This record gives sequence, C-alpha cells and structure tokens, in this order.
Amino acid sequence: MTRNVNSPSKSAGSRPPLVTRPLLLRFVSIVGASTGFFLLLSVVPLYAEASGGGGGSAAGLATGALMLATVGGELATPWFVARFGYRLTLAAGLVLLGAPALVLTVSGSALWITAVCVVRGLGFACTVVAGGALTASLIPPERRGEGLALVGIVSGVPSLVALPLGVWLVAHVGYGPVCVAGGMAALAALVTVPGLPDREPDSGPSIGVRAGLRTTALLRPAIVFAATALAAGIIVTFLPLAVPSASTGLVAAALFVQSAASTAARWGAGRRGDRHGPASLVLPGLIVAAAGTLLIALTHSPVAVVVGVAVFGVGFGVTQNATLTLMYARVPASGYGTVSALWNFAYDAGMGVGAVGFGVLAGWTGYPWAFAFTAALMLTALAPAWHDRRADGSLR
Repeated sequence: MTRNVNSPSKSAGSRPPLVTRPLLLRFVSIVGASTGFFLLLSVVPLYAEASGGGGGSAAGLATGALMLATVGGELATPWFVARFGYRLTLAAGLVLLGAPALVLTVSGSALWITAVCVVRGLGFACTVVAGGALTASLIPPERRGEGLALVGIVSGVPSLVALPLGVWLVAHVGYGPVCVAGGMAALAALVTVPGLPDREPDSGPSIGVRAGLRTTALLRPAIVFAATALAAGIIVTFLPLAVPSASTGLVAAALFVQSAASTAARWGAGRRGDRHGPASLVLPGLIVAAAGTLLIALTHSPVAVVVGVAVFGVGFGVTQNATLTLMYARVPASGYGTVSALWNFAYDAGMGVGAVGFGVLAGWTGYPWAFAFTAALMLTALAPAWHDRRADGSLR
C-alpha cells in the first residue's frame, strides 16, 4: 500500500496548472460548508444557554454533541464514498449541515438542540472527508503541497470571518436570521456539486479506515499532527482565560497572529514540500510548535504570549500541510477518503482531547505549568516523527 512519491519527478517548467474549473467549483462548496459550520459554532451554544440556562451545561452539551458526531462521521464517511461516490456523499453532507440549521430555533429544548447538533456534525464530517478526498484528486500530484495550502486558505478565511460574525449578528438581528443564514450558506453550495467529478477512474482497490489505522506509514504522520492539534485546541479555548483579564485586546491580537502565521506557514511548507518532499518538514514543524507552546507558558508577559502563538502557528501550519501531503502521497487515489478521514479525525480528536485534558490539568497546576506540560507532551510525538523520517528515507 505504501509508495514513495515524495521526490519531484518533473521539472518546474512542466508543472501542470493548479487551479482548474472543477477545483474552482470545489472552492465554492468549501466556502459554503465552512461558512455554514463556523457561523453557528459559537451561536448554537449561546442559543442553548439562552433557552435552557444552567451554568454552561447546555452549551457544553451542544458543542460536545456536535464534535462527537463529527468525529464519528469522519470515520464512517469513507465507506459511503466508496459506495456512492464523491458527489452524492458531499451533497448529503451539505444538506445535513444546512437543513437542520433552518429549523434550530423551532424549539429551545436541550433534546432538540442536541439532535440538530448531531445531524449537523454528521453532515460536516461528510463535507470534510468526502470533500477533502475529492479535492486531493483535483490537485496535480506534482503540486499537491501547494494546492493543499491554497485549499487551506480558501477554507480558513471563512472560518476567521464567520466565527466572530455569528456572535455579532446574534446581538443585532437575533438567533433565527443567523441560523437561517448559516443553513443557506451550506445549501447554496449544492449548485456546484453536479459540476464535480464523481469518482477517480482506475483508482485501484478501496482502502478502509481499519486498514489505514493498521498502516504505520499513515498512522505516524497522523499521530504527529494530533499532537500539534492538541495544543491548537488548548490555545483557542484557554488563552482568553490564561492571560490577565485586562489583556482582552492582547488575546484577540494573539489569536489573529496565530491564524495568520499558520496560514503563511502552510503555504510556505506546501511550496517547499513540492520541491523537496514533505517528509523532511514533519519533525521540524513539531519541534517549532512545541517551542511556541512552551513560550506561551509565560502568560504574564505580553511579548512572550504573542511570540509564542506566532511560533506555534508556524509549526502548526507546517505540520498541517506536511502530514496531509505526505499521507496522500502514500496511497493510491482509492485511499484518499481514508487519508482524509484519518487526518481530520486526528485534527478534531486532538483538539477535543487537548481542551478537556488541559482544563483538568490547569485546575491542579495553574495555566503556566499546564502549558509547559503540554509542550513536553507534544514532544512525545518525536518518536513517531523520527521513525517516519527514517522509514521515508529508506524508500528513496
């Protein structure tokens, strides 16, 4: 199953075009799904609390149901892709993500809100797994790193805008219009689905998620990425609580710097990986991300916090691009769905476990020591990163 295609085989002058009409259509569905998801990501917990009240329990149940359904759906989606193709699975995901949002405010009961979150989580899982595999098939292998970096920008910008916009809109127009807007953003993207390819021709035998989990060539990069995603979930969730309460402006600036650094690093890593292979970037990316997390432990120093999140953002962006590019390069096209599922599972599970575990740990040690421990925990992924780099070198 493993094959080495990391070494460039074509000269720069013969590189195929990156942006094609199918990829542009795919960008539209990416923007629609990302906007529909992130516009309501903070709004639904707010609605749950406003409807049921109770010290954050309703909000936690809503978010927990959404993420649990997303993680479960990510592992199941490759089965649907193998049987029904990209288009039907992606279309089903957009419908499941968008339609329930239109009726979210029909009831304020915890059961209703949780059910809507579960369905939307399954839909989002279909869009990221089936859509991710489809996107990979639309990018020339010679430019995969650069192409995935561009995809990261296309999906990242709506999340940066929609997440704060949803909260702002709720305060001005109410929950109903915002939920409808989020649902329509996903449903509107359905018009692009018929123009997308359905299956990769002659792509070989299907590779299931179980087989992927037993394949060390895929599992090692996924573990490394999960280690960096763990810190990402912690930073987004706890940085506003860890810095002094008078530094709200600092938190906003730091989170923006982290996102900007990550986006820039993904682009740089993609271009370098296409020329020299992504395997050499995984280990440095992990080390840089851990170093940035350690700097954030100096929570009372504004300079250390901003520099720390910037350094972490660089490392996180590098590992994002390098691990995904590397995993796609190690399977035939029939395995793209499995790679997308494993990588997204590592992303969401890492962020979720990190946020939950850090909250418990910080209650014992305080935030500075908890950040330092997180950095040390991330470095345990050096072992799979090192073994993967040596294994990749032996295949050249």
